[in-house]
Amino acid sequence: MAKNILICDDAAFMRMMIKDILSKNGYVIAGEAENGLKAVEKYREVKPDLVMMDITMPEMDGIQALKKIKEEDPSATIIMCSAMGQQAMVIESIQSGAKDFIVKPFDKDRVLEAVKKAVG
Repeated sequence: MAKNILICDDAAFMRMMIKDILSKNGYVIAGEAENGLKAVEKYREVKPDLVMMDITMPEMDGIQALKKIKEEDPSATIIMCSAMGQQAMVIESIQSGAKDFIVKPFDKDRVLEAVKKAVG
């Protein structure tokens, strides 16, 4: 069965890149969000198998959104995406329940490996 994935990133270009990688490899894009608040709302709405969450976003950052989603659904599977040099945030997100993290710019194989590991 195809896995539904929610993509959260404030950059439309990044969402498009992730969407492209995943949809070409049999994953279904359940929705997109351009900030943490929308990510939480969209999560409630579509209940995806996996969330790809950027860390740095307006209104509510990815770590706050991660904590909120995990609070509402402890079984939520979330992979964080971050730019280089955000080591402290990466550690915080893993401690807050993220399954994995991917560093930007994205390496297609690394994205697929992380997704496969997280949702099978």
